[in-house]
Amino acid sequence: MKFYNLVIRYRLFIGIAFLVLAIVTNIFGGFWPAFLPYLIGAILIFGHFFFGPMRLIQEHMESGDMDAAEKVLAQIKYPNLLYKPIRSVYFTLKGNIAMMKQDYVGAEKMMKKGIDLGMPMKEAEGASLLQMGMMAMQRSDLKGAENYIRSALRKGLPDKENEAAAYLQMCSIMMTKREFRSAKDFFRKAKALKPTTPQIVDQIKQIEKYIARMPG
Repeated sequence: MKFYNLVIRYRLFIGIAFLVLAIVTNIFGGFWPAFLPYLIGAILIFGHFFFGPMRLIQEHMESGDMDAAEKVLAQIKYPNLLYKPIRSVYFTLKGNIAMMKQDYVGAEKMMKKGIDLGMPMKEAEGASLLQMGMMAMQRSDLKGAENYIRSALRKGLPDKENEAAAYLQMCSIMMTKREFRSAKDFFRKAKALKPTTPQIVDQIKQIEKYIARMPG
């Protein structure tokens, strides 16, 4: 595994070295002895630009090392050359990192690019739309937030925790719009999912204190 990661990390340089070897072999020994290093070099260089170092980024993201993930992302100089699904993941990761830095405008821009390219899974698209909805809430853009979150619910979300979070966000939006019947409906849907994430559980408890007193 470590060897494979090293190959990915230095794939471009290894590919160039193989091409140099192939050219030298071609000059002194002919084309056919040089064919294999030509092929290996071409595959490595193609892989560098077409697939990128996404495996390395995934490992850093899973371990929570966002600084290392950002450094690897910065190594991708030509993202438009990436294979389309990988390009979508690239922009989504850029959006996640921007969101963690509270750069909501930049995060939304990156995530939109990822969604426009088409996410590998509908649930992943739903999760990105939910994040964009929450960012819109941070900017007090209730209309944008509602559109994003409704789209997230239509696309589908990866688990009941995300789904409950989406319903609670919709509940908050409806309360702000004074559409109390809809707010109660979204709250019931969130509570029925029985989420276990402490933040969501606490939010349900807070809303429950006064939602019963709402008209509608």
